[in-house]
Amino acid sequence: MNRWPTLPSAARRGLRPIRRYARAVMRRAYVGWRRSLQARVVTTTLLVSGLVVAVLGVFLMQQITSALLEAKERAALLQLDEGVGVAQGRLASAGTDDSDDTKSTLNGIVTTLAHRSGPAGLYEVIILDRDDPGSVGFSSNWIRLKSVPAVLMQQVESSDGSDPYRTYGTLTYDEGSSKPGLIVGKKVSRYQLYYLFPLTQERQSLEVVQQTILGVGAALVLLLAAIASIVTRQVVIPVRMAAQAAERLAAGRLEERMKVRGEDDLARLATSFNDMAANLQEKIVQLQELSQVQRQFVSDVSHELRTPLTTVRMAAEVLYESREDFDPMAARSAELLQSQLERFDGLLADLLEISRYDAGAATLDIEPMDVRELVLRSVGYAEDLAERKGSKIIQQLPGEATMAEVDRRRVERILRNLLVNAVEHGEGKDIVISVAADRDAVAIAVRDHGCGLRPGEANMVFDRFWRADPARARTTGGTGLGLSISMEDAELHGGWLQAWGEPGQGSQFRLSLPRVAGTELRGSPLPLVPPEIELQRAPYAELELEADA
Repeated sequence: MNRWPTLPSAARRGLRPIRRYARAVMRRAYVGWRRSLQARVVTTTLLVSGLVVAVLGVFLMQQITSALLEAKERAALLQLDEGVGVAQGRLASAGTDDSDDTKSTLNGIVTTLAHRSGPAGLYEVIILDRDDPGSVGFSSNWIRLKSVPAVLMQQVESSDGSDPYRTYGTLTYDEGSSKPGLIVGKKVSRYQLYYLFPLTQERQSLEVVQQTILGVGAALVLLLAAIASIVTRQVVIPVRMAAQAAERLAAGRLEERMKVRGEDDLARLATSFNDMAANLQEKIVQLQELSQVQRQFVSDVSHELRTPLTTVRMAAEVLYESREDFDPMAARSAELLQSQLERFDGLLADLLEISRYDAGAATLDIEPMDVRELVLRSVGYAEDLAERKGSKIIQQLPGEATMAEVDRRRVERILRNLLVNAVEHGEGKDIVISVAADRDAVAIAVRDHGCGLRPGEANMVFDRFWRADPARARTTGGTGLGLSISMEDAELHGGWLQAWGEPGQGSQFRLSLPRVAGTELRGSPLPLVPPEIELQRAPYAELELEADA
């Protein structure tokens, strides 16, 4: 009882795999068509040539049809003129009364004129009485009198008898069959003489012509598509080889070259590509060698400077500890010497770290850590500096442990660099450090309310030795490599280090790290733009939406 209502839904379920398969096939075909220049050229050739052949075929059919019908009409009018002459001669000799002899004469005229069409029956003849043309008349071969349209009868009747009239209609017979035909008529004395020409042969001829045009057109379209495929293939294959060679070259296979065949444009393209690849390989090798030399130079110089720097530092510490025994100028010089030596030591340490990153020798010492502990240690490092600058570091930490697998030393260095940078540019205002976490990631944001960043500087701030204002003096002894090293440390963890800032609104740096080492970072628990800035933007966004509405 319940099976019949479920048949439509069952049928739909059965059609779903077919639909999915059809969609997959169409999708693959569309992707292949988009990626293949040859397929697009062949498809375009098929469409354009098909359209042209269709237009030409319609035009040819119209011309052939018109020519056949015009020839048929001329032959029909000549035949009608001949029949009118015969009918006039017979009627003149038979008189004009309504006797049986007159009827016999009319029947004889129809029979005689119809026999002239030959055994194939090229035409039929009808004679109608002008007084009652719709019902009184004689016809050949059982063709019905109603085959002559009433409109044509009226035209013939209203004429002066000198001009014939013609039209196209349907010829019907007593056995019920019908054929399309050409009907021509003319006034003869008190009668109307009509010749009815079946168009069966013309229709058959047109069908043969139409089939021929369709066959030739289809063959022509396929031939044009094949020609386009062959011609396009001669161009596409070298271009495809060039694309594959370029992909291998981009993948680092600098020895990749194209085969040069002939002396045409494609051969010149291959030659130019090979020259470009050779020059590129030479330049890259030179840059690699230069980069290696530079890295080695930085590493060697940094190591070599350690020994004299240690000696100079020992002497500077002796002078610094004895500065109270010196005159004010000498004591100040000892203090400056000590501070600059500390800065120089930090610069050497940063250069060594950068050289490790450039050489690909940096590694992580991963261990599970509570991120809040790292934040507290970093804040303790920067508190003295913040007090000297008149700033206060505000901590917004979660109430429960925030565990993540990180390298303690590198994450602390990132946080110290961010805090020092915030103090340096905070202009004595409060610094806010926030921590948040979700299932997959942990984020730390450092917010200052200083001068901020101009448009485009959010990405440049991590460049080596970049400074927002070259005229601004460094008051904290920074080396200009802190944020660059922090970015390298963050990327080594598989995390993000991002910056936001607006002039007059301060800036915010956000560090996002995966909680499990080696997992892909998909999002951050903290927004990059501070929430208070988003709240300020909201009314303006609503006003813009209202204006657009």
